[in-house]
Amino acid sequence: MKKILLIILSFAFAASIYAGDVSRKGTTGAEELLIPIGARGIATGGAFIANITGLESIFYNPAGLDVFPRTEAMFSYVNYFADINISYFAIGTSLGDIGSIAFDLKSFDFGDIPITTVQLPDGTGQNYSPTFLTLGFTYSKVLTDRISVGTNFKLITENIQNVSASGFALDAGVQYRFTQSLMLGVTVKNIGTNMQFSGEDLRTRTDVPGGTPGSTDGTFEIVAESFQIPSFFELSLTYALDFNEQNNLLLASSFVANNALEDVFNFGLEYGFINTFFIRGGYNLLLENSSDNIYGFSLGAGVDYNAGDIDIIFDYAFRDVKEFPSSNHIFTVKLAFQ
Repeated sequence: MKKILLIILSFAFAASIYAGDVSRKGTTGAEELLIPIGARGIATGGAFIANITGLESIFYNPAGLDVFPRTEAMFSYVNYFADINISYFAIGTSLGDIGSIAFDLKSFDFGDIPITTVQLPDGTGQNYSPTFLTLGFTYSKVLTDRISVGTNFKLITENIQNVSASGFALDAGVQYRFTQSLMLGVTVKNIGTNMQFSGEDLRTRTDVPGGTPGSTDGTFEIVAESFQIPSFFELSLTYALDFNEQNNLLLASSFVANNALEDVFNFGLEYGFINTFFIRGGYNLLLENSSDNIYGFSLGAGVDYNAGDIDIIFDYAFRDVKEFPSSNHIFTVKLAFQ
């Protein structure tokens, strides 16, 4: 227990180093790191940090990857807002006593955006589409019957025409099971390098100030300001109610301390029938400026069908989005090989 407390205190200390306040809102970049994936996690408000397992745990708490060791594949698609779509793919496997590993890729589709210039503010007739990718590698290990740990290493790339930025980030998490009913989860996420845009489109040729008439033009490059990535600390509790062999209920809440956003309380629940059919709900509560939260309640459902040596899992989530004409629809398909 002392070791568990030491790990948790270490996470809390790391969070205090990187934590900030609302006055820093808008000062970080790579905000795509904050966009959740997986229909189950989104439907439950992202609160299942303490008990999330399998490939969805890569985003929420990598410590859960090795809790039920098996080979899995996962694909998730998010119809976001403002014509943005998000695709996510992950694959993982167990290495026995060594632990479990996984690889994941998250990509964004922004659609075609018209190119405008000073001379042609209505558009040149050409389009461009930014490329935002996050590639991750996860390692997780169950240390005892009560505790598991995990870490996720991420490469972040952003490319807008001929300008790009890249960086590295680290997630780390712990799950601790007090009993079969009560679980604790702790994570520190997006601890990494600053990012800075550079590239050909930041260069321009123009007259050299003070140069003689007819002299060769000079090439000047705009030096973009570097920016931090949005790190945060999260602490979560999950309580499981098993009414009987067929009916169970999971209740969870998590506290998120952001370094450049409002702190958040997440709430989630999941009702399961014979471990096959699931109904879910969740809510995110901003502790400051709660009226500014663009997200409302989230709802979802899922089916876990066992086909012999393969579990076929289909999950759907709906998340209400304010100020935008459409809400989020999330679809996730998972294959788990026993």
